[in-house]
Amino acid sequence: MAGDEDVTIIGGGIVGLATARALVRGGAAGRIVVLEKEPAVGAHQSGHNSGVLHSGLYYPPGSAKARFARTGAEAMHRFCAEHGVPVRRTGKLVVATRPEQLPRQAELARRGTANGVRLSEVDGSAIAEREPQVRGLRALLVPDAGITDFGAVCAALAADLAADGVEVRAGCELRSVRRDGDRLVLGTKTGEVRTRFAVNCAGLHSDTVAELAGTRPAARILPFRGEYYEAAPGRRDLVRALVYPVPDPAFPFLGVHFTRMADGGLHVGPNAVPALAREGYDWRTWSAPHLRRLLRDPALRALAKRYWRTGAAEIARSAVKPLFVRAARELLPGLRGTDLVPAPAGVRAQAVRPDGTLVDDFLVHEDDRWVHVLNAPSPAATASLRIGEDIADRVGAKLA
Repeated sequence: MAGDEDVTIIGGGIVGLATARALVRGGAAGRIVVLEKEPAVGAHQSGHNSGVLHSGLYYPPGSAKARFARTGAEAMHRFCAEHGVPVRRTGKLVVATRPEQLPRQAELARRGTANGVRLSEVDGSAIAEREPQVRGLRALLVPDAGITDFGAVCAALAADLAADGVEVRAGCELRSVRRDGDRLVLGTKTGEVRTRFAVNCAGLHSDTVAELAGTRPAARILPFRGEYYEAAPGRRDLVRALVYPVPDPAFPFLGVHFTRMADGGLHVGPNAVPALAREGYDWRTWSAPHLRRLLRDPALRALAKRYWRTGAAEIARSAVKPLFVRAARELLPGLRGTDLVPAPAGVRAQAVRPDGTLVDDFLVHEDDRWVHVLNAPSPAATASLRIGEDIADRVGAKLA
């Protein structure tokens, strides 16, 4: 499978596919190929998520997250409408259930306003009018939040790329990297690929790919599994749209929330627990090399020391369903354990710096031949089309 490419993208998730699309639309990239190690695109984070289109409420003003979220969401709405992918503006409530949460809710409102997010503050009666079974003191109503199916978005992106002559090579895992003059030689499971430039959009494996390329990544990937339940048949009407708690600003997760999915189902979660493998979608899946590496990593020890109470609570909710249900009842007091059945989990690639600090924004490293996307946290799926344009601009500067 040897051949000279201009740009090779490692990773056929939503960010990698969106980057290829942006390069094609920019018209300056020449020959483009996408390498995906799985049999199909969007097999991991892109196909295992809640499908929420975020509005930019949570992110610090001036951050890359804030810059990308609003314009990216609008671009995604247009893409879905043009390609027949299910998409709806459902709106979202972020609900404070206790007085001590009100200052954090006010800070969210400040951030959202600074980021140009349409929002309003509503009281308990307005919460009940919009979501009859939800109880809270006050809430932020974000009308532009929505829902889609990001797995279907990946399939639509791949179809567009095929029509544009971009090859997406599935089952093509990167195994080695070397240089040959002004070319990179990428050794894969199915042969070598020669390319002028490469883009690392490998998600859960982004730090590993960076190391193969000879880069010392500024952060390591620590996979966190997001564990969900879904409403049992006949109980999907518990919530009409999207209902979230006020998040803990010290932790980059949004807490147990309720998501009305694009197919009409209702998901509740997630729990966020350390995965025992890069692709550890349950407690039974573990990797000895992954665990050995984590145990030797000082970043993990620093992280565990800082967040052990939060981590213990998350693990307890994973092991004991009534504890999970209790957390969900903060928002929905009438919820019963029998209302919920297990749903498929997802695994999030969380970047951690050597000092144990969680990276909470996009992290990109470049050299003369590579663009490494080392951290692409939520709202990466929402903003993927906009992120792809940014990465394509970086690559275009190298091609010029």
